[in-house]
Amino acid sequence: MEWQRVQNEPTRVEWERGDGHARLLARETARGEWVVSLDRLEQAPEGSAYRHERVSDRAQATALAAEWRADG
Repeated sequence: MEWQRVQNEPTRVEWERGDGHARLLARETARGEWVVSLDRLEQAPEGSAYRHERVSDRAQATALAAEWRADG
């Protein structure tokens, strides 16, 4: 499924899946770490899901987000 970047700021990057049933967010925390989270709605064909992981920098966050987008 295709993903579209809907926000690209220095401290926050967000994508939405083409069907609108999933959002993926990479954001910087107050401590300077990055958090990547995936929220998939119950209406999604695969059902609901939530993933959340902390990484040390933006490069790692966007790489992890790319992996998760590839997974669906």
